[in-house]
Amino acid sequence: MEIKQLKSFIAVVDYGNFTKAAEKTYTSQPTISTHIKALEEELGVSLISRDTKNIEVTRKGKELYDCALNILELEGRLIRRWNDENNKIIHLGVSTIPSTYILPEILKGYSKLYPDVHFVISQGDSSTVAEGLESRIYDLGLLGMDCNGDKLKCDPFYADEMVLITPVTPEFQLLQRQENPYSELFKYPVIFREQGSGSQKSAEAVVNALGLDIRELNITARINDQETIKNLVEAGLGISIVSRLAVAERIADGKLLAFELPKESASRLFYIAVNKASVKSEVVKSLMKYIKKTYYHPV
Repeated sequence: MEIKQLKSFIAVVDYGNFTKAAEKTYTSQPTISTHIKALEEELGVSLISRDTKNIEVTRKGKELYDCALNILELEGRLIRRWNDENNKIIHLGVSTIPSTYILPEILKGYSKLYPDVHFVISQGDSSTVAEGLESRIYDLGLLGMDCNGDKLKCDPFYADEMVLITPVTPEFQLLQRQENPYSELFKYPVIFREQGSGSQKSAEAVVNALGLDIRELNITARINDQETIKNLVEAGLGISIVSRLAVAERIADGKLLAFELPKESASRLFYIAVNKASVKSEVVKSLMKYIKKTYYHPV
């Protein structure tokens, strides 16, 4: 089974006849016919019924068609990846907090050392980044949850902590002076991140550690944008638990109040992750080495 044979077969199915397939692939019709016949002989099945004026794809042919599309997609992905390696391009998948607050600093420092390396960066929640690494869309991932498993290797590289934020109002300023204000705080509407977010998993861990049932909270919204959450809290529409990295500036400017949370539950890590089965290019290895050397925080 050869790639050129699969391309001919896909063309015949897509265009509905041999003549059109030959025109679109700039191949002769006898060559197209030879490729289809060779596939049928090798597989021992009929792929295309030629009994009528228009061709008809058999059940086995439809199965091969789906497989052939996947094979060609993988071939294209492999070629693109090799071209990217030659051109020194790194595909990064980055979750929200690292993308906004850590990655710019990383790229600024790394690019001074390797100015000829370029990046294709995709942002999503931590679950989406992990899925992209598993399917090898990304060379490297920075995310807010531990994704170690059969397919991914995940190492901590940056330490942060969660903090509870509220509007700056007299009632919350009064609560800030209390020793244990959490039961009162969580009577207010709560704004959380989306379920696949690493920040949300950390927030839920904090709620559980405080002995509260998350199902009993008045969760008024789940939002995938960190800036929107900060804006809503600042406007007085609720409270939230977020990464300190994301709100440090607004807290310093007096736009939000911060309530410290128990260290054992509030501490969180960001991770650098790769697919175990992927072959890492030299530029990917250099970026991993730079991140771990510059930012690594041992657990």
